[in-house]
Amino acid sequence: MRYIIPILILLLLGACQSDTATEVDVIPTDLAGKRAYLKEKKAEFRELTRTIDKLETEINELAPPSEKAKKLVTTTNIELKDFKRFVEVQGVVESDDIVSVTSEVGGRIIVYKIKEGQYVKKGQLLAKVDLEQIDKQEAELSKSLELATELYERQSRLWKQNIGSEVQYLQAKNNKERIEKTMETMRFQKRKANVYAPISGVVDKEFLKLGDLAAPGMPIVQIINTNKVKVVANVPESYLGKVKKGEKVTVKFPALDQTTTARVSQLGRTINPSNRTFEVEVELSNKGGVLKPNLLSLMLINDFSATNSVVIPIDLVQQEVSGKQYVYIVEDGQEGPIAKKIYIEIGENYEGEVVITNGLTGTETLITKGSRNLSDGEFIQIASKAQTQTPNANTKLTNR
Repeated sequence: MRYIIPILILLLLGACQSDTATEVDVIPTDLAGKRAYLKEKKAEFRELTRTIDKLETEINELAPPSEKAKKLVTTTNIELKDFKRFVEVQGVVESDDIVSVTSEVGGRIIVYKIKEGQYVKKGQLLAKVDLEQIDKQEAELSKSLELATELYERQSRLWKQNIGSEVQYLQAKNNKERIEKTMETMRFQKRKANVYAPISGVVDKEFLKLGDLAAPGMPIVQIINTNKVKVVANVPESYLGKVKKGEKVTVKFPALDQTTTARVSQLGRTINPSNRTFEVEVELSNKGGVLKPNLLSLMLINDFSATNSVVIPIDLVQQEVSGKQYVYIVEDGQEGPIAKKIYIEIGENYEGEVVITNGLTGTETLITKGSRNLSDGEFIQIASKAQTQTPNANTKLTNR
C-alpha cells in the first residue's frame, strides 16, 4: 500500500500536464493575463492537494496499521533481600605458642638431639650442657662433707658425755649441715644441664649448635606450636562500634586461596595513637600447619546490614545532567510493553550492588540489557529474563 500514494500523485500530475500542454504555449504575456493564469493554477493545486489528503485518509482506513519499531531488551524481576556490606582489613597470622628454649646454667653444649623443622614433644630432651666444673666442685665438697660428718659425730659423742663445750658441738653441727646444703644446690644445678622442650611443636630456629657455649638465658632453639593460631588485624577506630567479641567474621588467605569463617576472640583494649587503630583477634585451628606465622590475611568485617531491602546492580542506575538518578522498568502499554523511567534514591553499595531507598517497591520488572539507549514510554520487545541476583555475603573491600 505504501506505493499507491506516489503512483496516484504521478498519474494526477501527468494528467494535468497532458491537459495543459497546449496551454503552456499560450501563457498570456500581459500582466493581467499572467495573474489570471496563476490564480487558475493555484486553484488546480489546491484541488489536487485535497484529493491527495482524501486518498491518504482512505488508504490508512483500509490498510492494516504498521507495526511500531520496538527495541530489544532483557529484564529481571526485582526481589526484596538482605544486604550486607563488609570492610576489608589486612591482618597477619600469629602463633600463641612461640617459645625460646634456654639453658639455666652456662656451659658448652655436649649433647644436641634436634634439628630445624623437627617436631618435638613437651618434656623431650633437646640438649645437654657440660658441667664438668660443677662435678669437680661436688667431689671436693664430698670430701669436706666426710670430714665435717666425722667431726660432728665425734663432738656429738663427747657432748653426750658432758665433755667439751656446747659451742664446739654447735659449730661442728652447723659446718656439716652447711656443706650438705651446698651439695644439694650443686646436685640441683647438675639437673639443669639437661635442656627439655617446654611445649610440643616444631623447631623453627636454631641459635646454637653442638659445641657452642651456652650462657644462662641465651636461646638455644625456638619452638612454635602451630596447631592453634590467631589472625590479628589493626582495624580503624571508626569501626569500633561495628565489631563485637564473639561475632562471626570472614578471613581470607590470598596466598593459599582459602576462606574461612570464625568468631572474634579478642578486641584490643586501647587505641594505637600512631595510626588510630585497635586490634581484633580471631583464633583458628590449624591442623596440618598450613597457616604459617606472619602469613598475610584479609579480615572481612560486616559494617552495614539491611534486611528485606530493594537491591539492584549498581551499573543499571543512570544519572541525568541535573544529578537525578533513574532506572527503567517494564510497564504495560496499549499496544504492548513500554519502558518507564523511574527516579530513585540510592543508599549503601557493595560488590556491584546498591540499596534503593526510594522509588522502587521490589515488585517491578527491571530492564537490564538495552536500558542505556531507551527513552521514557518507548516500545520494547523483551528477549529474555535474566536470573534474579542473589545476595553476596562474603566478598571484598568496601568503597564507602
